[in-house]
Amino acid sequence: MRCSAAVSCTHFLFLPILFLLASFLPPPSFAQETALSIIEKSDQLMRGETQTGTYRMLITRPEWEREIEFDFWADGTRRSFIRIQKPQREKGVSFLRLEREMWQYVPKINRTIKIPPSMRLQSWMGSNFTNDDLVRESSIVNDYEHALLGREELDAGEAYMVELIPKPDAPVTWDRIVQWIRVDDYLPLRAEYFNERGERVRTVDFSGFKTMHGRTLPAIMTLSEDKKPGHATTLELVNVEFNADIKESVFTQQNLKRARL
Repeated sequence: MRCSAAVSCTHFLFLPILFLLASFLPPPSFAQETALSIIEKSDQLMRGETQTGTYRMLITRPEWEREIEFDFWADGTRRSFIRIQKPQREKGVSFLRLEREMWQYVPKINRTIKIPPSMRLQSWMGSNFTNDDLVRESSIVNDYEHALLGREELDAGEAYMVELIPKPDAPVTWDRIVQWIRVDDYLPLRAEYFNERGERVRTVDFSGFKTMHGRTLPAIMTLSEDKKPGHATTLELVNVEFNADIKESVFTQQNLKRARL
């Protein structure tokens, strides 16, 4: 499906992007770990009851680069809100997800548009991320079967390799995901995504580990696509706060048109 000339295709991190970490005791031995326990611990590191903060996105192409900055609010995996702050020409563009429904507000035409499921895989703001990435409702714990493939040494340390295969009828996009999760602290280091033909389509590398709001987490995610050399998107977590109270009015269609929260 094509987007109109007036409206850019977009996606929410939700938010997933993304992405949050807590302190754990030293991990038990490899023999005691299961794929599910590893995924659960890593997922807990990347989550809070709520999350608010700011992301900076750098979109890189062979001929140009483009930077976007946006604020986000997330209530678990149920609700997400994003508002673009930079560049100025796109300031105020906003996105709302409530469960499986998504909307986008475009200030230039003063219009709120509902994003249908058929557009979930469209590019978000011209990046390598998709609408589905940033407002993802699926759970890497509950919507997949997990298998421990072994360990591998990466530049950032030794990592568990965990394979994720979607359960029947799970609301997911990929037929297979392989994640590398650091043995020492369960931080994610890499994820590879495969289509129904078994082809690797894209890779996400996590880096820039630092402490934010009392947690150590990867502040940078870089997404590259196998069939698009020279095309990449880097998502940097500028600041984040976990478990803060968020007003119910944030997650409303009325809020899409407000200049600020």
